[in-house]
Amino acid sequence: MTGNDTAYLIYLSLFGLVIGGSYFIANRHRLGQVAQQAAVWFLIFLAAALIFGNWDRVQQTLMPSQTYLSGEAGTIVDVPLGRDGHYYMTLGVNGQPIDFVVDTGASDIVLSRDDAVAVGINLDGLQYFGQAMTANGTIRTAQVFLDEVTLGDTVNTNVRAIVGEGDLGVSLLGMSYLQTFGKIEIEGNRLRLIR
Repeated sequence: MTGNDTAYLIYLSLFGLVIGGSYFIANRHRLGQVAQQAAVWFLIFLAAALIFGNWDRVQQTLMPSQTYLSGEAGTIVDVPLGRDGHYYMTLGVNGQPIDFVVDTGASDIVLSRDDAVAVGINLDGLQYFGQAMTANGTIRTAQVFLDEVTLGDTVNTNVRAIVGEGDLGVSLLGMSYLQTFGKIEIEGNRLRLIR
């Protein structure tokens, strides 16, 4: 901490003591009730701090995510509909968890530039020889091969994907991967992939 930070902390502490002390003095005839109210407010602030500090875990608990079941009958991946009307899946790509939008209109796995960097693809070395039609028009694409794509205990190696020259902002899970499942169902706001 710098000298300014220390001075600011001392100032806030003294200010809090003055405000709190004057409140207790003004209400000294009902200290029991004041202490009870102070305890309630302390617990409210403590709960808010705990929720804020653990928001990722709270969000995962409140918002359902994909489930993966594998057994003798096969593999079933159950994906809930997102709040924005899209289905989202998380797959391991080269050992990194990558979030995808399930896109049956996309032919291939399409990595956003950020996700491509996260999985170890050197963007400077890519050659953009292909083209793809997107909602925003035509973009140039580069073909890449992913060492490993995992979903649960299913592992695919040397998986073809593309990286767009412009940034999509999100990676797309297209038909080249989805067709590895024998059956795709949408029922009751859930996407079910069966292999």
